Parts: sequence; C-alpha cells; structure tokens
Amino acid sequence: MALRKKHEVLEEPQDYEIERRETPRYNPDPEAGLSAAQVEQHREDGWRNVSVAPPAQTTKEIIRENVCTYFNLIFLVLAILLCLVGSFRDLTFLPVIIFNTLIGIVQEIRAKNVLEKLNMLNAPHASVVRDGKKSLVDSEELVLDDIVIFKAGNQICADAIVVSGEVRVNESLLTGESDEITKAPGAELMSGSFVVAGECHARLDKVGVDSYISKLTLEAKAMKKGEQSEMIRSLDKLVKFVGIALIPIGITLFVQGFFFNDQSFRNSIVSMVAAVLGMIPEGLYLLASVALAVSSMRLAHKKVLLHDMKSIETLARVNVLCVDKTGTITENSMSVKDMIPTKEYDAEKMPELNGLLSDFVGAMSSDNSTMEALKDYFKKKTEQSASKVVPFTSVTKYSGVMFGEKSYVIGAPEFVLREDYDTYKPDISEYARKGYRVLVFGSYDAALDGGKLTGKVLPMAYVLLANPIRKEAPETFAYFAEQGVEVKVISGDNPLTVSEVAKEAGIVNAEEYVDATTLQTDEDIANAIAKYTVFGRVTPGQKRQFVQALKDQGKTVAMTGDGVNDVLALKDADCSVAMASGSDAACQAAQVVLLESNFACMPSVVLEGRRVVNNIQRSASLFLVKNIFSFLLSLFSVVFMMSYPLQPSQISLISMFTIGIPGFFLAFQPNKDVIKGHFLTNVVLKALPAGLTDVLAVAAMAVFGQTFGLGETDISTAGTMLLAIVGFMILFKICEPFNWLRGCVWGGSVIGLLGCSIFLPKLFAITGMSTKCIMLFVVFSIATEPLFRYLTKLVSGVRKLHMKIHKKPVEEF
Repeated sequence: MALRKKHEVLEEPQDYEIERRETPRYNPDPEAGLSAAQVEQHREDGWRNVSVAPPAQTTKEIIRENVCTYFNLIFLVLAILLCLVGSFRDLTFLPVIIFNTLIGIVQEIRAKNVLEKLNMLNAPHASVVRDGKKSLVDSEELVLDDIVIFKAGNQICADAIVVSGEVRVNESLLTGESDEITKAPGAELMSGSFVVAGECHARLDKVGVDSYISKLTLEAKAMKKGEQSEMIRSLDKLVKFVGIALIPIGITLFVQGFFFNDQSFRNSIVSMVAAVLGMIPEGLYLLASVALAVSSMRLAHKKVLLHDMKSIETLARVNVLCVDKTGTITENSMSVKDMIPTKEYDAEKMPELNGLLSDFVGAMSSDNSTMEALKDYFKKKTEQSASKVVPFTSVTKYSGVMFGEKSYVIGAPEFVLREDYDTYKPDISEYARKGYRVLVFGSYDAALDGGKLTGKVLPMAYVLLANPIRKEAPETFAYFAEQGVEVKVISGDNPLTVSEVAKEAGIVNAEEYVDATTLQTDEDIANAIAKYTVFGRVTPGQKRQFVQALKDQGKTVAMTGDGVNDVLALKDADCSVAMASGSDAACQAAQVVLLESNFACMPSVVLEGRRVVNNIQRSASLFLVKNIFSFLLSLFSVVFMMSYPLQPSQISLISMFTIGIPGFFLAFQPNKDVIKGHFLTNVVLKALPAGLTDVLAVAAMAVFGQTFGLGETDISTAGTMLLAIVGFMILFKICEPFNWLRGCVWGGSVIGLLGCSIFLPKLFAITGMSTKCIMLFVVFSIATEPLFRYLTKLVSGVRKLHMKIHKKPVEEF
C-alpha cells in the first residue's frame, strides 16, 4: 500500500504529527483478529488509535495570551523606570493591570474546565479480538486493522468496515439525520456514531488522526478564531492608535524635560510616565473585563456557559438567528398525536385498528424514537403472536410484522405506497401542512422478506406524529420578533412540516419555505436566504453556506447547533450557540453553551448583553475623557516646551473616583435598550467636550501659573482639582436620570476623592496651594461649567448636522 501522509489541515501540526512509517495492511479472520506480532508491528509504525484533542486552548496558551500583551509590556517598562528612580508611590496603577489580567485568565480557564467534562468520544474501552481471544482494551490502544466487536449502546471509536454481523447506527451527531442506518458486511462505520441495535465484528480502517471525527475536529481547530465583537474591535482600534502614539510622545517628553527644561532625571521619568499612563485606557479594559465576567457568572446561574466572554456583546447585536426545528422549536421526544382511518379501511370486515397496531408495535423492539412513541400510544394488545418481524431500516423506510400468513407494514408514505402514493398524496399533504409527520399503516399482499416492498399495500390508517412544541417557544420567538431579530429555521425535515411547526411556534413569515435540495448554486442560496424563512431538507454542507450568505448580506448571524456536522457553520457564525446535550465538538466550537439545552434562556442572554454593553458604552466616556485630555495635554506640553504638569499618583486618584469606581457601579444598572450606533463613535463624542474642557482648563492653569511664578507642586495640585471638577460634571450628566444608586455613586465618589486628598495627601501628591494659586483655581473652576456646557452643545450640533447631511437617523446623544 502507499505510504500514508501526515494530516495536512492542521493549524499547529506539531501538536498532532505522529511519526508513522509505511506499514503492511492485514485482513484478519473476524473470529481470530490480529496476532500479537501484528499488533506490535502497527504500534511501532505509529498506527494506534490516539485520540485528537477538541479545538480548545490549553491553560498555558490562555495564560500566555492574557499576560503577554503589548500594553502589559508597556506597563512593565513604566514600572521598571519608576522603580529605577525610586518613585514607588507612583506604582498605584499596577493593581489595576494585575487584576485585569487575572480576570481574563480565570474566566477562560473556568470555561475550559467546564467544557473538558464533555467528552466528544465517549468510548474509553472497546471489545477487541486478538489471537482468537476477546478482551477489553482502552480505545487508544487499538491499532489499524484490529477486529472490534460493536454492540447496541457502543460508540464507534474509529472508522471501521463491517466484516460480519449487522448493526443499526445513529449518525445524527455527524450528519444531522436522525434515522437509524443498517450496516451490513462491507458497510463503513464512521467514528462518533452510535450503535442502536445489533452486533457486528468490524475491522478498523482509519484510526487516530485519520478518522472522520478527528479530521472534522482538526478542521475546526485550523479555522481562524471568530471575529471580535464591535466593542472589543473599537477598543482594539483605540489601543492600537494609543500604542503607536505614546512611544514617540513619551520619548519626546522625557528628552524635552531632561535636556531642555533642566528637570532632574527622576522628575523627567515621573512626568513622562504620568503622561503615558493617562493616555492608556487600562481602566476601560478592566471595566469591560469585570462587567463581562460578572455577566458570565450571572448567566452561569441560569445554566448558560460563555466560552468567550466577548460573545455576549455579539449576541446582543445579532439581527439574524438560525435555528433547527428539533430541540429548539420542539422537544427532542416524539409522540403520536392521532390515528386516522383511511377510506380503504372497512371497520366491519377488517381487524380493529387500535388493537391491530398495538399487537404490531408490541412485536417490535424499542430501538428508535418513532417506535417508542408508537408503543406509548398503542397499548390495547389482543395478544396475537407475530410469526415474523422486519425491523425498520433507512433503506426500506418501513417496519413489518407477519401474523400467521397476513403481513402488515408501517412506514414513510412514499416508500410504502410507491406507485399509489399520488392517489393518497392530497390527504397526506393536508396532514403534513398541519405540522405532522405522517406514517402509513396497511396490509401487504405478500410475505415479508426484509427487502424493498414489491407487492401492493392497502393503506388502512394514517398515524400522525409530532415533536411537541416547547411550551416556552412562542414567547421566546415573540421576544426576538419584538427586538427586530429575524429567525431562519434550518432543518433536514420536510419543509412543509417544518413550516407548520414554525407557524405554531409563532415565527414570523413561517409560511415562506423552500426545499433546500432545489438550491444548487451559491446564487440560489443567496437569493433564497434573503427571501425565505424556513429551509427543509438541508444538508450539513449547506448550513455553512447559509451562514456565509447571510454574513455577505451584512447580517450579524447567530447559529444554534448540537451535532458534529454543525461545527463548521458554528465557527463561521458571528455568534454560535450549542446545546450541551449534543456533541462535544459543537460545544467546543460554540461561544455560548446552553448547559440545560433550553433555548428559552436565550432572551435572558440577549438582555444581559444589552445591559452590559449599553452600560459600558455609557461609562466608557468617563475613561476616554482622561485619554483625550492626556493625549492633547502631552501634545500641548511638547509644542510649548512645558513640563507635563501632573504626576502618576494624581492621575490614579482622578481615575479612581471620577472614572473607575463610578464606572464600575454604573455598568451593572438595568438597561434593556437596543444597542445603537458604533461603540467608539458614541463614546468619543460623549467624552470629547469634557476632554477639551480639561485640556483648556489645565493648560491655562499651567500657563498662568508659570506667568505668576507659581511652583510646580501648586500647579500640579490645582490641575488635579480642576480635573476632578470636570470629572464630576460629566459623571453627573451620565448619572441622569438619577435613582438612589446613581445618587450614592456620585455623592460617594465626591466624598471619596475629598477624603483621600485630606487624609492621604502624600500618597497622591496633593499639597497645600498658595494664595495666588487658590485665586487662579477659583477663577478657572467657575469657567469650567460654561465651557463644558457650550462645548457639549457644539459637538452635539456638529454631529446632528453630519447625520442630516448623510441622511442618517440622528441617534440619541
């Protein structure tokens, strides 16, 4: 045979490459299996069934990503510089940075630990035949060409070929189809599928990294990470700009202070660090991290796991939601709703239907959900003895029983009635339109042999089955309709049936349905996804195409799924939601995992997202005031050859009481408003008036202070107090309308800042001011209010004019 190559789809090949050599293939006797020597040969050649880890980060990778960031490096350099000059008092920014980093690490490791409890391949042991003896071994100890015995309840641990016996398998987690498929000798068994009935001996054909489920897992891992949320993208843009700007500004300020303004080395370093610290929005990242972490804990109490904290914002912005019928709209269980006699049934001449069907299903084994539903409904047995039983297969699509010489069958109408189907199609379609799955029960005019039906079937009754609509489904979908979220139902079932179920669940435009088998090209899919709401007969590959088509049309797409076949579509969606009852591959790929597989909790996730994003957006303007002020004041200092007038500890004091503490509490206020506009635009425009007010007031204070011969400490303290006044003005504006909590936040922040200034003056570099300084401070303090008010009106007016010119809706400012 040809030498096998290493897997080629890997994002990180070094993690999965196994040293393999060309090895002989064996075709052992099913009752004897491989010999010990053959097993050892395959092991030496590297052909063991070593499992592939799901697409999840390791603890080491999580820690490295959160610690080794650009800004952590900047903070480390600043801390070292302050330590070198002995300014330990100015290291008050470090706890914020450490706390921010720890939050990200703890949350991501927590999500990783929860997901690791869900195993994709729950087949730790397997029954293998070697040297003519059966033994139970760990599934990873199996080798290529091993003969493995699979029975009902087993999960297939590697791709295999049936060599003797027969089994029925459920491949729903792989293909999305729920029907059980019969596998006879020569048929392929896919890893990850389950045996629901029968027993067979199978030869392992593809093991470890070569198996079907491993390849899909690795393809999911090789895909790039999902796009960041709007808020995080905006913060990243801000950080990128600041990260580039702060280095030349910082160097220029140091050179200017040390070489041109005759400052000491220590004072030059401290002044430069203060300017750079003010430009970095470290508190904003902390606020976002804390708020998202708290939201994650809140959702955890509702049995919702966030694999990625940032996904909560993406879900809050979603405007298209793709869902499946079973498990989302309906319960997973199936039940018989009714039995309708056909016009061919003669009650006087034929056996009583309920009793006949009860005897029929009583003879069958409960090996699939349909038969279990039939057994639950038909219980009036007449104790007829079955002479022959033919179980259901996905090929023949019927089950059959013979009572003596009489044969009866039940199954899918198209397969049972065949050429007579058109005669009964109007009745069957009518029931399908009502959302039922229709089975035909009838008498067969020949002996049953287990193969396809060739004789004539006389239909006696229609058996109507349905998955019950989840009682909370109408309310859930009504909520999404109110919020302007479009729902797309994507299912492998009959589109007409799915449409009726969607109507019953209250999904808007559920009457607009299409059979996905008619969609052949990308253009067909793009047109259909824009026009239709319900998609039936969807193949696993089409799910991913639907998601991509929606994204190409500018939609923010959320996708729900539970099977391995959903993984790639989940990866492509803006926000992915998995049911914990499904496959581990889906849970690992998704950003949100519903631990109780209850779709009804989705509105609470959306509301939590809106609350946290709207509140962070409102509070973020507090943080941007400091950044705008520090950036512009640094430029002012460079242009006019002045020393930066503030110290790092003073920046920390202002940040704590006008930004950090109030921003934290305000971020947890109730807020159900729809998220509007772009995060960065909204935040910058709200922060700009206060930032400009700060710059003008402090710069003027510095210029007038030098003109009147005030000392650096006087100017520094007065500048800090001016920043506090403007900070509390914008905080007052943001707290409106006031409630008891917002009032406590504002009043407590004022008291806290005054308390620290009075009782901890040395820690925060607050000194007493001279008479001249106090007089100047009073004048500029009075000027700040009208300056802030008119700048706010100016910025608001410019924005409204811009929106009017570009014919865009004017969002609330």
